[in-house]
Amino acid sequence: MKLPNAGQVYAHVGQPFAPTPYDVVVLGAGRMGALAAHFLMVQHPSLKLLLLDQGGLPNEEGATILAPGVWTADVPEAQRERADFTRRLITGELSGSDGGLGLSGPHDAPTLARGLVDLLPEAASGSVAVSELERLPTDLFDPALLPYARFDPTALTYSAASLTTRAAQSAVRAGADLMLNVEAVPTPTGVELRRLSVTNTHRIVVHETHPLEARQVVVAAGAGGPALAESTLGTVTHHARAYRQLPRLNLPTTDTTPVLRAAGLTLRPHAGGFTVIPAIHHRDPHGYLPTGGRLSGVPVGLRRETLEDVLCALDALPALGTEALELGRSVVDVPGAWLALPESGWPMYQPLSERHWLLLGGERADVVGAGVARELAARIDK
Repeated sequence: MKLPNAGQVYAHVGQPFAPTPYDVVVLGAGRMGALAAHFLMVQHPSLKLLLLDQGGLPNEEGATILAPGVWTADVPEAQRERADFTRRLITGELSGSDGGLGLSGPHDAPTLARGLVDLLPEAASGSVAVSELERLPTDLFDPALLPYARFDPTALTYSAASLTTRAAQSAVRAGADLMLNVEAVPTPTGVELRRLSVTNTHRIVVHETHPLEARQVVVAAGAGGPALAESTLGTVTHHARAYRQLPRLNLPTTDTTPVLRAAGLTLRPHAGGFTVIPAIHHRDPHGYLPTGGRLSGVPVGLRRETLEDVLCALDALPALGTEALELGRSVVDVPGAWLALPESGWPMYQPLSERHWLLLGGERADVVGAGVARELAARIDK
């Protein structure tokens, strides 16, 4: 049953759509776009807002659903307020008037206070011997090469996909409209909508096109956002993107196993195993297509850059050299997605014109993304 003040959800082209001007259109219903829509409706309840996504559900593919979902207090002072706000949102500590999503249980956005352990080859400030810490999976690493550890008890893990869904639902309940299965490109006066359908031969085609006026447009299209803004608005940006793969390591974990960082890799406990998160070393060049690498002449799904990170970590993390690591046979066998690389290195927003904004998350959206989305919502003139 539709709530009295709820917005309209346009899930497929069979639902007629009559274009009318909107105050704000948010292009992209991944994490950053959905959070921006949520905070806009919290701060401006009378706003006429449209949230768009090319997929069939917010968060169903791409960087949001594959986000590691690791929050840590290890941030510079300039990002502290954003990080603290993001943590309060994902733990359900915020009230509705402050932008809280009413998260109350494990089915909303499962949050686990696991803590984070940095495994170190030498003693450092705040470190202790690994033997002093409990719950460490000692079958994963070599204590002789990583004899010290530093523990962050405030770190936690959560589902970025679940958080995104809740944010989009909150925006719709507050009156925002949501359109799925639609391509959208910015125009000087708003956006052009291209509603998509699937033929009986499984081809995705443009079913109908609508020009749409909007006073403000937020381009939150993830790694594709900068290129989209440049090609349609002629605005040059200095952001980049990289393709990140997240292979699985099948070693047993529990709800209390901490997140581990060692030898340049982060290992995030997930679904009874670990997700291996490599570092982002550089941007991928324009036109790059992800391909699997080779290991001893055998094709594998990990691309060469990620494979080299794994090989460099083998001595310290010998479990990576066993069958527990899922290498795949081609690139499609290993979960991966394009990731935005904001020029600053941190999630950010910037004006593109008097009418258009660019909103980017990237690899640190887990930590400060919600704080950045809230700030943008406060900047947009309703």
